[in-house]
Amino acid sequence: MAEEMTAAQNTEEQVPDFGSLPDPIQFSDAAVEAVKGLLAEEKQKNPDVNLMLRIFVQGGGCAGFQYGFEFVEKAEDDDTRIVKDGVTFLVDSMSYQYLVGASVDFKDDLDGKQFVIKNPNATTTCGCGSSFNV
Repeated sequence: MAEEMTAAQNTEEQVPDFGSLPDPIQFSDAAVEAVKGLLAEEKQKNPDVNLMLRIFVQGGGCAGFQYGFEFVEKAEDDDTRIVKDGVTFLVDSMSYQYLVGASVDFKDDLDGKQFVIKNPNATTTCGCGSSFNV
């Protein structure tokens, strides 16, 4: 019994602290501020709503896959939650595999206002950057 207890203690000591790892998807300060602004607009329409931003990948676009964004009130069981500066981002398990390592930024320039995803998993992207292939 004492040997079993020692083995269990040794195993627990070897478990890494995953809380210290960087987020699997990075969100720039500009992206967070843009989402905060959009959330504030939604709160004016409906003060009781608590929204999170879902980022997802779906089939389509000229390169095979395309990115999508939507506000949701409820997380799904398979969602990964990433919280930055009070904003909750959700990524479903299917999309996660395509987005891990990516960074999300927000640009306001001559092309307009838009979220921009830099995805190291994408082997090709379309000209507008909204679709990709792996």
